Amino acid sequence: MSLPISSRNNPVFQRLRRLSGEARERSRENRTLLEGAHLVGAWLDRDLPLDALVVDAAALAQPAVARVLDAAQARGLSPVLLDHALMQQLSSLDSPSKVIAEITPIAARPEAVCGQDFIVLDALQDPGNVGALLRTCAAAGVGHVIAGPGTAAFWSPKVLRAAMGAHALLNLLSVDDLPAMLPGLGVPLYGTSSHASTFLHDLVLPQPCAWVFGHEGRGISSEVMALLAVEVAIDQALDVESLNVAAAAAVCLFETRRQRVVARTR
Repeated sequence: MSLPISSRNNPVFQRLRRLSGEARERSRENRTLLEGAHLVGAWLDRDLPLDALVVDAAALAQPAVARVLDAAQARGLSPVLLDHALMQQLSSLDSPSKVIAEITPIAARPEAVCGQDFIVLDALQDPGNVGALLRTCAAAGVGHVIAGPGTAAFWSPKVLRAAMGAHALLNLLSVDDLPAMLPGLGVPLYGTSSHASTFLHDLVLPQPCAWVFGHEGRGISSEVMALLAVEVAIDQALDVESLNVAAAAAVCLFETRRQRVVARTR
C-alpha cells in the first residue's frame, strides 16, 4: 500500500472533501460517498463498482475494515490511505467512519416503472425518513421509487447511510413535475390520511398499485392528492398522534405484500 495522505492540500483529499460537503459538487461530478465499513461492504457484496476506496490508516487492523479491504483488493481496487485527522474531516458522523467509498450513482430507468408497483415521495424532506423508506421498499419487494421536488436527494450521504444498501436494489427516479408524470404510468395511486373513511385493513389492493407519501408536516400536496384513487386511514389507538411517515409507509407496504402473498397461495 502507498503511504498515507497527510496534507490537507492533497488534491485527492480536496476532491473528497468537496463531495462530502457539497450537494452541488456531487451533482456536478455525478459522484457520491458511502460511509462506513458495513455500507461499503454491502456495496461490494452486490458486486457493484467503487470509483475509489478511502481508509483511515490508523484502522487497518480493525476486523470490519480488513474485510472491506480484502473484498476490494480481490476486485483489483487499491485503497487510498488517509491520516486519521484527515479522515475525521471527511466523515459527517459523530463517530467518524474508518472506510469511505466514492461511487457513481446507479442510473435511473424511467421506462421500467410503467405497470409496476412503486412509491412516490412528495417533498419528503428528512434524509433519515427517505433512507428508511428506501430500506422498507427493498424489504417489501417494491423496486421503484419516484421523488418529486423538495425531496431529500436519493444519493446524498445521509440518505445512503439510512437506507443501508437498499439503493443497490432499487430504481430511483427524481422528477420535476409529479402531477404531470404520474397519470401516464397507468397505476392507481393510494395515499394515507387520518381523515379518510376507508381503512387499510378493509381495502383490497390491486396489482400493480402505488403508494404516495408526503411532506412530514403538510402531507401530500393538493395537486398530487387530486390524483389518488383512494385515501386510506391506518387504524390505530385513539388520542395518539399520527404515525411518522416512515412508519406509516412500512405498514402500507407490508400490508400490500401480505395481500399479494395471500393471493398467490389461494
